[in-house]
Amino acid sequence: MESFEVRTRSRNQMVRITAQVEAAVRALGLIEGAVLVYSPHTTAGIVVQEGADPNVVHDLLLRLAELAPHHHPGDRHAEGNSDAHLKTALVGNAQLVPVSGGRVALGTWQQIFLVEFDGPRTRQVRVVAVGV
Repeated sequence: MESFEVRTRSRNQMVRITAQVEAAVRALGLIEGAVLVYSPHTTAGIVVQEGADPNVVHDLLLRLAELAPHHHPGDRHAEGNSDAHLKTALVGNAQLVPVSGGRVALGTWQQIFLVEFDGPRTRQVRVVAVGV
């Protein structure tokens, strides 16, 4: 297993981590197979999403904020971050990513992102070779 840190700068943010995942794939020596890209946090997720148009990131964060607004009047969680837990439940905390030729095998527009919902924070991302 390989891991790396990601520092976020705002409460809700998508941080591109494709290069760090590829470095982890190289460190693992994986040529063919898959890696699990995992966030061990309950308020930050991992997604594969379009990385070419920054408006996609903006729109996704906007829509998630509409679905799970910060400080909803019915929230009971004492830390005040129930919205972050819900958003992470919606996007998930891991992605299985294929590897071919020693590189992540993403689609033309795809990138891997850590999605922060309770920042700013320093997050861990773990990359594990699967089925090798």
